[in-house]
Amino acid sequence: MEHEDDVQIVGSLPKGVALAWGLVKEPQRGPKRELSINQIVAAAVQLADQEGLQAVSMSRVAASLGFTAMSLYRYVQSKDDLLLLMQEQVIQLPEDQLEEGADWREGLRQYVRACIAVFVKHPWFADIPVSGVPITPNNLLIVDLALRPMRNLPLNDYEKMSTVLLLSSYARSTGMIQRDMERAIQGGASPGEFSGLNYTKALKLLVKKEQYPDLQPLIASGVYTEENPADNPIGNDFDFGLERILDGVEHYIAARGAK
Repeated sequence: MEHEDDVQIVGSLPKGVALAWGLVKEPQRGPKRELSINQIVAAAVQLADQEGLQAVSMSRVAASLGFTAMSLYRYVQSKDDLLLLMQEQVIQLPEDQLEEGADWREGLRQYVRACIAVFVKHPWFADIPVSGVPITPNNLLIVDLALRPMRNLPLNDYEKMSTVLLLSSYARSTGMIQRDMERAIQGGASPGEFSGLNYTKALKLLVKKEQYPDLQPLIASGVYTEENPADNPIGNDFDFGLERILDGVEHYIAARGAK
């Protein structure tokens, strides 16, 4: 009876999630079984990497493999399922990518950087909206990898998961910004447009202290447009933000211990 209950629970998973877990048998009939779910997903990922998410359709993916769209539907029943499987494939982080035995701060740094890299390598990834809690194998492994550096920290389960959410949110926003910058540069934008260096003189004329009392001194000093990057004591903006988040976690742990 317990086995039947387990089967019923697993059977309640959405079809795409069940596919990700390998719980759906691939069709025995079809075009000489020359297709597989992995082939279909890999072709879709390649298409999205090259042309963007808007280029991905069942017919385009099928054509790239030399089959009809109806052939694909025998393996993946909807585009939503295909998108879920695409995300699942590219979010794989090799476990050896995170240094075993690193202190918790370094472990979490590595986790965040690895997540950011996914958004930059696969620009379409963040174009798929978040639709729920992670329940596919690789997405759950990502959570597990984030928890590992915190294994010995004096935090309860809720605090650990909240820390993972905080860092994941930062990785997502940072990854999307870096992705957008890469897209713009590939489209012909110059680095000076992102640093603001191209507009330094104009901004110094336009931004008056009367209207922008706190921003004007920063523009006048050249900090806002990175006129003097060698004088920057904090280094990379994104790393600076990550370190302040980790400082906050460390302060929280210390404050809990002091109670």
